[in-house]
Amino acid sequence: MLTPPNPRHGRIWDGCRVGLLGGSFNPAHDGHRHISLEAMKRLGLDAVWWLVSPQNPLKPSAGMAPFAERIDSARRAARHPRIVVTGIETELDTRYTADTLRALTARFPRTEFVWLMGADNLAQIRHWQRWTKIFETVPVAVYDRPTYSLRALSGLAAQRFARARIDQDHTRALAGTAAPAWVFFLAKRHPASATALRAARQLRPDPADAAAHQRRAAAQP
Repeated sequence: MLTPPNPRHGRIWDGCRVGLLGGSFNPAHDGHRHISLEAMKRLGLDAVWWLVSPQNPLKPSAGMAPFAERIDSARRAARHPRIVVTGIETELDTRYTADTLRALTARFPRTEFVWLMGADNLAQIRHWQRWTKIFETVPVAVYDRPTYSLRALSGLAAQRFARARIDQDHTRALAGTAAPAWVFFLAKRHPASATALRAARQLRPDPADAAAHQRRAAAQP
């Protein structure tokens, strides 16, 4: 099991190629694990860090599980020695991806980072704070997401950094390439969805409520 990243002890990650998968992980699921394994294989990464966000600025706090619960969810879902779950953004005191990447590259100067994101996020990244700095700080790997890819590849970010795009056949060269550099890669799709999991959780009856209903039914004449 790899040691979680620590801003004060970055040398153990010297020379490593690390993918960064950020998100709310509300909850984490097999889809996160699937794309992390695909990224390690396609990009030749030594590890993937799951950066569990204290609070995504673009998502409402209503319906967001507590931070500790989401960390636990991610640890249960990871199930792999090279997937490292971390809440390091709380230690870095960062909220926006651009700030997190700047802090990580400063504290881990000999680690080769790659930002991992789905085509859904690429399609709307123009709404992110200082989004161009993300592309200018570390290489970016974008993975296919159903229904989003066409819009993403014709969107503002893809057009702005069109000259920095690397062919999918050379994805293993991405880590260590000077930014800006990005690649779009196709991966076997996984059906898991945090939105669907939350909906299913809301529809599932609470055991305590079910037991109370049974007691009331038994008490009726």
